[in-house]
Amino acid sequence: VFEIVGAEQLPNAVGLNSVLNNIARAAGPAIGAGIVATAGLGVCFLANAASFAAVITSLLVIDVGQLHPVHLTPRARGQLREGLSYVRGRPTLWVPLAMMSLVGTLAWEFQTVLPPMASQVLHGGATAYGLMTAAQGVGAIAGGLAVAGFRRTGPKALVLQAVGFGCTMTLLALAPNLAVGIACMVLVGFTATSFSATGNTIVQLNSDPAMRGRVMSLWMVAFQGSTPFGGPFAGLVANEAGPRAALAMGAASCFAAAGVGTLLVGRRVRAARPAEVPASAL
Repeated sequence: VFEIVGAEQLPNAVGLNSVLNNIARAAGPAIGAGIVATAGLGVCFLANAASFAAVITSLLVIDVGQLHPVHLTPRARGQLREGLSYVRGRPTLWVPLAMMSLVGTLAWEFQTVLPPMASQVLHGGATAYGLMTAAQGVGAIAGGLAVAGFRRTGPKALVLQAVGFGCTMTLLALAPNLAVGIACMVLVGFTATSFSATGNTIVQLNSDPAMRGRVMSLWMVAFQGSTPFGGPFAGLVANEAGPRAALAMGAASCFAAAGVGTLLVGRRVRAARPAEVPASAL
């Protein structure tokens, strides 16, 4: 994305990319279910394979002369260790990564908790679960469009979005009925997508071109690589203490992430504050 649009339009592009991802995630299962029901499972897989023709065609017709090329770093020993050291020395990178690790492990796993929340707590069935998932998709699209419209992004915005994500997760955990739960899922989708898209933008903009690939690999580990740990843990909490407790745990992780983010915000405020003049010099 960075090579296609450059640094100036990166926040908009990441936001729109999130919108496309969420539209596809919402529409794809419905289309696939329709194909399976009418033509069979094999045809569904063939249609999926055929869809890659559009991807390949898009890549072939890109005007490479209008890209923003980035110098590729040759492979060498110790690059992973070098990438970790690079991130560790830059709060503008490790703070968003730490925030995403917390949220990705405990809060983003709300999708694991939705089925028992819909059936056991809100007393719905598969239809209720489908409506809640669709509501999340609607909110995610709105959140991506909102981020795409932002002209500036930074640590303060990321902290506020983490707090917003935590608040919406809290509301979902307290939802008394299905109608309120569906409304809360719109808000959850909005805040979750805006948080992840903003963090993605901050990390890319603060990485040197030679290090951006390694930094984004760490971002993906924090974002999706935490699922093998967070998913089972969220399921265990939901099984032992109930879905509401699992959602509340996710909300707490968002507030904790916001606390981590304030470290970076405070550091920047102190750095921008003019130095005090000693009284003896007046």
